[in-house]
Amino acid sequence: MKDLTNRVAIITGSSSGVGAATARLLASKGCHVVINYNSNADGARQVAADCEKSGVKTLVCAGNVAKDADCEAMVQAAIKQWGRVDVLVNNAGTTKFVEHHELDGLSSDDFQRIYAVNVIGSYQMIRAANRIMQQQADGGVVVNVASTAAVTGIGSSVAYAASKGAMVTMTLSLARALGPKLRINAVCPGFIEGDWLLEGLGEQKYNELIQFNRKNSALGVTATAETVADAILYFISGPQIVTGETMIVDGGRHLSQTPLTRR
Repeated sequence: MKDLTNRVAIITGSSSGVGAATARLLASKGCHVVINYNSNADGARQVAADCEKSGVKTLVCAGNVAKDADCEAMVQAAIKQWGRVDVLVNNAGTTKFVEHHELDGLSSDDFQRIYAVNVIGSYQMIRAANRIMQQQADGGVVVNVASTAAVTGIGSSVAYAASKGAMVTMTLSLARALGPKLRINAVCPGFIEGDWLLEGLGEQKYNELIQFNRKNSALGVTATAETVADAILYFISGPQIVTGETMIVDGGRHLSQTPLTRR
């Protein structure tokens, strides 16, 4: 899968942010793309239009990955259009912004809603895509978009961090179980510049955290949607012998977040 020309990729949650950047990047490599959205139809249509400028075809699919029927429908739409699915990027995600010490800020419903999208939704998408990928001569590739919260325990909420930890563990389990036809890896972005965190944190805290994370990262940068998309592409068209791996994409910020260096 070094050459993505006329390959087919499904990117969940791709109406904005990392998903949109990934769709545009794959399209620039000649890959046909399925653009998925849950509520942002206008954004999804704009991403599709951007992708089609690269000469590829697109499908725009409404769907909530927490619903198994929606996952199946996305995969079947791609098969009906192109007869194959080569790449699945599990990018759709959700959270609730709650300080970790505020235990009363999270209910069981919050955990179940977050896990339903971040963990179960990714599992359901892999299960739906696995059937066609196993039949293809050259199998398929899955990239799960997790978070540094999975490995540091730092993030928008305890429920979010726990769900991303589960996503990384699931990556290991399914990479082992579904090979050799499927390669499954995960990327773990840190702080990503963009509207999602801006809206969740508020402008003042967002700007403070950008500066804080840049100051405390080894490379002096924070991630963007485009730099995360680059990492996703690496797992798709880079070394074809790599599976079950997790790549941290945060400019080295995690290096100052390990238990050995925290006080």
